[in-house]
Amino acid sequence: MTPEEFEKSYIGDGIVTIDVRTADEYAQGHLYHAINIDWQKDGFIDEIGKLFNKELTLAIYCRSGKRSAAAAQALSDAGYKVINMTGGYNAWTEAGKMTNSYQVECIPAGAGNDPLIITLIKHGSVELSYKGYSMQFDPVSGYGKNTDFSTEFPKADAIFITHEHGDHLDKNAITALSSDKTVIYMNAKSCQQTGMGKPIANGEHVTISPYVILVDAVPAYNTTAGREQFHPKGNGNGYVVHLSGDMTAYVAGDTEDLQEMAELKNITVAFLPVNQPYTMTVEQCVKATGVIKPKILIPYHFSQTDLKDLPSLLPGVDVRLRDMQ
Repeated sequence: MTPEEFEKSYIGDGIVTIDVRTADEYAQGHLYHAINIDWQKDGFIDEIGKLFNKELTLAIYCRSGKRSAAAAQALSDAGYKVINMTGGYNAWTEAGKMTNSYQVECIPAGAGNDPLIITLIKHGSVELSYKGYSMQFDPVSGYGKNTDFSTEFPKADAIFITHEHGDHLDKNAITALSSDKTVIYMNAKSCQQTGMGKPIANGEHVTISPYVILVDAVPAYNTTAGREQFHPKGNGNGYVVHLSGDMTAYVAGDTEDLQEMAELKNITVAFLPVNQPYTMTVEQCVKATGVIKPKILIPYHFSQTDLKDLPSLLPGVDVRLRDMQ
């Protein structure tokens, strides 16, 4: 496929995009929500098999098209459906098409279902993509490294804002990501500040697509004496996203460990904030994880907090430490 043809095919239900270049090449820039699996490393086909079922179409590319052509042949021989971009990343960028350099996680689903694709943008900003349906959580342009949401991401299908602090609420980012079809949900104060979106409060639920069965707004607040003013009870939200592939993601927002977390069940991946005094301490994160019992924990919003011991404190949990300061 040419880049123009590939652009029309690489995002959607039943399609996964794979960058088969090296990790160093990938880190310099890649296609939106592309997963990096190096063709030249041993076990390439085995790694594909761990993540993707053969009902999916694998959209692959490399730098110039040579490695991806070889990978495409091997995958086809192994029984996968494959589309390959001719000219590779070079041709894609020469055509001025969308790229970014964020870390991407792939969470495999059960047989016959698409994986959940997670783009780790920064700090409290995360995108979840499922069957090509894009959900942005707390998109912020200028906190830390700059993000140009108008050129690095497609328009979002849904945007969720946890609360009104400047590292979570950015009207310009929301505008850049919005089309006339984008649904936007925020806590009440964020709606008041921006004049955008629909208010959603703790305990309320919305259904936004056939793929996203339900999104729950759950409590997010401080409990430690002297910290209550940072995030008062009843103001901000966390969000629990129930997907059709029997996967559930929990984006906690700014919170400490709460007794209400005991109500969360069957969480596939949890995003928990760890930056005292505003959210959790490491010890609180360990306690919250023990209550929630997610399969995967991705700490985020952690600023300068030292997380190196967190994996050893949570045996049995897949703890993924990423660049989400």
